[in-house]
Amino acid sequence: MSAENPSDDFDGVVEQSHLALDAIAKGNHVPFKNLYSQRDDVTLGNPFGPFVRGFEQVVETMQRAASYYRDGEASGFEQVSKHVSDHLAYVVEVERFNSKVGGAEEVTPISLRCSSIFRREDGAWRLVHRHADPITTARPPESVVAT
Repeated sequence: MSAENPSDDFDGVVEQSHLALDAIAKGNHVPFKNLYSQRDDVTLGNPFGPFVRGFEQVVETMQRAASYYRDGEASGFEQVSKHVSDHLAYVVEVERFNSKVGGAEEVTPISLRCSSIFRREDGAWRLVHRHADPITTARPPESVVAT
């Protein structure tokens, strides 16, 4: 990693996360697993359930989420914001991919708003938090009320 410009290496890890999304669309969680820190404070919030904490729970949750997708591919990323400091970095994006979801036989377009936080561990950027959900358009106030 370049000590002079941590942003250069961060751009590379963001590209790795894009490739990991492509793998998720095909049902493979391993590339995302490999991006994660293995420390107990890591967290994940995905569209299929509540937040989980700790490396083992994160891996179990992402494996289950990946099992819901198949025959897909990433189709685009819209970066909303990015910040890189010496030890922490984040990226906020809208991720777009196509995949068969659940028992569906048709490939469906999917868009997720996603926030990913990374920290430097032993000279490498590691994912410590990821939150992805399907809210990519404005919704009425009533949409936040639990039914």
